[in-house]
Amino acid sequence: MEFDNEKNDDKNYVLEMVSKQGSLLDLASDRLKDDKEVVMAAINQDGNALEFASSNLKDDKEVVLASIKKVGWTACYVSERLANDKETMLDAVKIDGQELYYASEALRDDDDVVLAAVSNKGLIFKYASKRLRANKDIAMTAVKNDKRALNYVSDDELKNELSKESE
Repeated sequence: MEFDNEKNDDKNYVLEMVSKQGSLLDLASDRLKDDKEVVMAAINQDGNALEFASSNLKDDKEVVLASIKKVGWTACYVSERLANDKETMLDAVKIDGQELYYASEALRDDDDVVLAAVSNKGLIFKYASKRLRANKDIAMTAVKNDKRALNYVSDDELKNELSKESE
């Protein structure tokens, strides 16, 4: 799809283009990368378009959640504030447990967030806090999902117990 760079600040033109190919948001003017309507149109077409949104919109919960619901891994683009927002990151890890990697340290120590993450990606357990890597329920869920998670159990007694159970 050919994008006319001379029209990169023409909202109607850019809206039409990103509605057909969301990644064309990359070619829009900075002003339009900060226009919520344009960015949402791009994300609705391609969740990956969040990469090209302004920093301001990467801090907009509605925009970020729309992207994450389409493509879970786009949590890597969210603002620091939203990486520390439980609702945002819980949605992300439910879609793709790998997103725990992009969560704040505080959320890597949140029982709900970590349990949701290891429920669909057991090996991501290695990014949980040390405290939660010693939590029996979370560790058991992680190991059931991926036996390699056993390597990251932080409590030796629990590790031995789970090792015997998984044989």
